[in-house]
Amino acid sequence: MNAIVVRGVLVGALAGLLFGFDTAVISGVTADLRAVYQLSAGGLGITVSSALWGTLAGALLAGPPGDRFGARQCLKVIALFYLASSLGCAWAWDWPSLLFFRVMAGLAIGASTVLAPVYVTEIAPPAWRGAMVGMFQFNIVLGILIAYLSNYLIGTMMLGAEEWRWKFGVAAMPGLVLFALLFTIPQSPRWLAFKGRHAQAKDVLRSIAPGIGGAEERAILAPPGQRSGTLNWRLYRKPIFLAFAIAAFNQLAGINAILYYINDIFAAAGFSKVSSDQQSILIGATNLLFTLPALYLIDRIGRKSLLLIGSVGLFVTLVGTAMILAGGRHQDLLIWMLIGFIAAFAFSQGAVIWVYISEIFPTEVRARGQSIGSSTHWLMNAIIATLFPVVAAWSKGAPFVFFAAMVLIQFFVVLVFFPETKRAALEDISAIVRA
Repeated sequence: MNAIVVRGVLVGALAGLLFGFDTAVISGVTADLRAVYQLSAGGLGITVSSALWGTLAGALLAGPPGDRFGARQCLKVIALFYLASSLGCAWAWDWPSLLFFRVMAGLAIGASTVLAPVYVTEIAPPAWRGAMVGMFQFNIVLGILIAYLSNYLIGTMMLGAEEWRWKFGVAAMPGLVLFALLFTIPQSPRWLAFKGRHAQAKDVLRSIAPGIGGAEERAILAPPGQRSGTLNWRLYRKPIFLAFAIAAFNQLAGINAILYYINDIFAAAGFSKVSSDQQSILIGATNLLFTLPALYLIDRIGRKSLLLIGSVGLFVTLVGTAMILAGGRHQDLLIWMLIGFIAAFAFSQGAVIWVYISEIFPTEVRARGQSIGSSTHWLMNAIIATLFPVVAAWSKGAPFVFFAAMVLIQFFVVLVFFPETKRAALEDISAIVRA
C-alpha cells in the first residue's frame, strides 16, 4: 500500500461517483420531463431507460479496447463522454436531443463499470483488493447521494422551468476533474506485461509493490505467450456463468428501479414532492452508510457470506414493500422498508458485484470478462427500468413481489455455485473458480 496505489484507487473510484450521479439524477427530473415533453408512462420509461441502453452498449463495447489499449487510456475517453453528456443534457433543445445525450452518458457509465474495476483490481494488493475495488461501489453510492442532495438543493432555488437543466449540468465539473487526474496514474503492470512491455511492467510493479517477492513478481510478469487471450465458453464457462449470475440477480433485486423511481414510489404512497425529495436523501445516506461496513468485512468474512446475509434482508423488505403498496395501508412504514432494502443491498450485492466480476477472470481476458458481467447488469437494468412504470401502473405491489422471488432464487444459486475468493492472489483465483 503506497501513494501510487491509493491515487490509482481514488481516480478509478471517481469514475464510480460520476456513474452514481448520472444514474440517480434522473429521479429528480421525472416529473419535469413528463410535463415538458408531455410523456406517457411508456414515454417516461423510454426517457429513464435511454441512458441504460447506452450503458449496455458501453459495457458491451468496452472490453476489446480495454484489453488492447489498457484501462487507463480508455478511461480518458470515458471522462470526456461524462463531460459532454452532462452539458448536452443541460442544453437539450428537444426530447430526441435529450435522449441522445442520455445515451452518451450511458456509454460512459457502462464503459466505466468495465474498466475502472479492472484497473483497480490489477493494482490492488490481495489483502485489500475487496475493499479497494469496493471503493468504486462506495463512490457510486456517494454519487447517488450527491445526486439526491443536489436535486433537493436545486429544487429549493425556485429556478422554474429551467430547474431540470441545472440538475443535469452540475456533473460536468467532476467529469473534467476525472479527465485531468487520469494523467497522474500509471498503466496496470499486469496489462503491460501481457502486452510484452516487461521493462515498464516491472518498473510500475515495483513502484506500487516495493516489497513484492520474486515468485509473485514472476507470476504477474509471465510472458504473454504462455497464456491465451481468447474468451470462449469452453475455457471460461465457470467465470462466465458466475459473472452473468451475479450481474443479473443484482438488477433482478430491483435496486435501480427503486433508485430511478423513488419519488414516484413515494408519490404512489401519498407523499408530497418535498417530502419525497427529503426521503430520497435519507435513502441515499443509508446506501452510503451501509456500504462502509461491507468494505470492512468483504476481505474478512468474504464475498459469498455478504451475498447470503444480504439476501435475507432483501427478501423481507421487498415482501413488506409489496404488501404496503398493494394494500394501501401502513404507508408510514414504507420509508422504513425501503431503508431496510437499501441497507441490505449496500451491505451485500452493492459491495460485492464489481469486486467479484473483476477478479474471477484471468488478466488476458479480464476486461472482456468484466464486459460480460457489466453488460448483463445493464441489460437487466434497462429492461426493468422500461417496464417498471408500466407494471406499477397496473399494480403498485406487483414489481416488488417479482423482485422478492428473484432474491429468493439468488440465495440458493449463490449457496450452491459461488466459490469464495477473499484474499487470494489474482493469479490463483482461476484455480479456485474451476474447483
